[in-house]
Amino acid sequence: MIAHLAGTLLERRAESVVVDVNGVGYLVHLSLQSIATLPAEGGHVQLRTYTHVREDALQLFGFATADEEQLFQLLIGVSGVGPRLASTILSGMPAAELSRAIVGSELARLTKIGGVGKKTAERLVVELKDKLVKLGLTGRASSEPSHVAPGGALLSALLNLGYKQNVAERAAEGARKALGEGAPLEDQVREALRLVGRPT
Repeated sequence: MIAHLAGTLLERRAESVVVDVNGVGYLVHLSLQSIATLPAEGGHVQLRTYTHVREDALQLFGFATADEEQLFQLLIGVSGVGPRLASTILSGMPAAELSRAIVGSELARLTKIGGVGKKTAERLVVELKDKLVKLGLTGRASSEPSHVAPGGALLSALLNLGYKQNVAERAAEGARKALGEGAPLEDQVREALRLVGRPT
């Protein structure tokens, strides 16, 4: 099992990166929260990783923080939540904020995250509430704002994907106007990428 990677950030994709470790390129799936913290391509990166093995695939999921990794492990233990959905859920908001939303039974906020319906949100609350309180993940300060502001995680994610500052700023502003400040980061990034791809 691969638990940690350190190397050169070779390539960025929408929800994954390729990390070069001594000449071997590892494809690692990341939440948008983690992607927003990474350096530019060519920079040094260290990631905590989870190895998911299936009959037809071996996938790596990466995390920029220990809290996100711990929450991922809890999420994949919930009935009906696999690694890909867990990564999508983590894209919706920072780990501490997500933990507070689950503990607070904030179903409306949870269902705003792509792929999370009412039943899944209810399962997250029922199965994780007590565990999150016991682990103390809800009380830790979050390094990211709860809703993306100019210069925040949305802009950082776009810049990290290789867009120029002026293009990224316009797309970020357009996404915020279209979806509202309260939209999950995952949705804002998708909308911004859609706007960037639209002919001017």
